[in-house]
Amino acid sequence: QVQLVESGGGMVQAGGSLRLSCAASGSIFNINAMAWYRQAPGKQRELVAVSSSGGSTNYADSVKGRFTISRDNTKNTVYLQMNSLEPEDTAVYYCKVSTRYLAVWGQGTLVTVSS
Repeated sequence: QVQLVESGGGMVQAGGSLRLSCAASGSIFNINAMAWYRQAPGKQRELVAVSSSGGSTNYADSVKGRFTISRDNTKNTVYLQMNSLEPEDTAVYYCKVSTRYLAVWGQGTLVTVSS
């Protein structure tokens, strides 16, 4: 069974930084995409950033230039460095790891940005 364990969420003031981590454990091989999503209260879940196995990355327009996604394939871990945080970034952040045959979600970690 594959599990994703997220860490790094918390409360920070506007302008601050946080780094999220998501580690996959269990029998998971040939990971393709590793991504971060977020869901703010009353809103739909949205894609924040995605990293492909080929090394390309894509970001939501709202976080471009502020967030950086990276991955360590030796550890099956994906990171999200979040800088210049804004109150609008407040949400539960979820990681998602995909292979050819399955997609697994993390349990979510809360990020709260105060003004």
